[in-house]
Amino acid sequence: HDAVVALCAAAGVGAQACAEPGLVLAAWPDADLVLVGADLADEVAALAPARRPHVHVVGLAPADAVFRSAVALGAASVIDLPEASGWLADALADVGERASPGRVVGVVGGTGGAGATTLACALAQWHAVRAPTLLVDTDPLGAGLDRLLGMEDLAGVRWEGLVETAGRLGARALRESVPRRDDLGVLTWAALRRRLDLPAARRILPVAARGHDLVVLDLARQGAPALAELADRCDDLLVVTPATVPGLAATARLVADLGRDARAGLVVRPGGLGDADAERLTGLPVVAVVGDQRGLAASVDRGLGPLAGRGPLARAVRDLLTDAA
Repeated sequence: HDAVVALCAAAGVGAQACAEPGLVLAAWPDADLVLVGADLADEVAALAPARRPHVHVVGLAPADAVFRSAVALGAASVIDLPEASGWLADALADVGERASPGRVVGVVGGTGGAGATTLACALAQWHAVRAPTLLVDTDPLGAGLDRLLGMEDLAGVRWEGLVETAGRLGARALRESVPRRDDLGVLTWAALRRRLDLPAARRILPVAARGHDLVVLDLARQGAPALAELADRCDDLLVVTPATVPGLAATARLVADLGRDARAGLVVRPGGLGDADAERLTGLPVVAVVGDQRGLAASVDRGLGPLAGRGPLARAVRDLLTDAA
């Protein structure tokens, strides 16, 4: 009890302690997290409370017999204190976070220079005005998304720091640790030598979705295994392509390699071919058309990001995020 209450206080989470097993039934359905003391696990299990998520049995070096009670309770784990204090502290830090994960949108260029990174930044900028948003840089050869948004000098953890961490990472901890301007956070690299660590990405992305309303992935065309897996983790995939014969041919190859047709769409840039040609060649529907925008390069160079004013890009990201909301 003393150990758990101290961890709750450190996480800024209120705790309701029930000394008698029968008293827990009133709070059982609505509590964000339920921690059952190993000494009372048998008695609580005998009450047959309704199955629910986020139940854990907690004890100081709990005996093996407690696992039977944990199974009866439908507990997710048996937590051994103080060894697992760090894990429990992270779980407590997530109390009050989103009940369901936020939306994950991936953006990839069907061919080089299509403007996928620009679109990813614009999507994140537009949505961050409304809710917490994280922009994730998965392209090791890119310029760095923090630089495109004028956030390269902001303090915060980058991919290198997250790769070196061990144990469970809380959604709130991730949200507060990355470079952030208001409700827009960005996860990118700090050093010039970059490599996407796929196991780290598998661990980080679900945490990012729990802590943000929207997560935008800027996906790299190269590195087929990583690209395919990251694309599969997206709720929506936007493939940016110019409406040209070479551009659509390259895009068709990329789409075929990904094997993804559901929840994927084309964002078309100006070219000599029409939307019908783009859909016929790639097999994906056109979900947006983005014309050339004056002053885009200057806006990025000034550290304002691509969405500094009104224009075709702003209208496109508004429609993309509003239609799929």
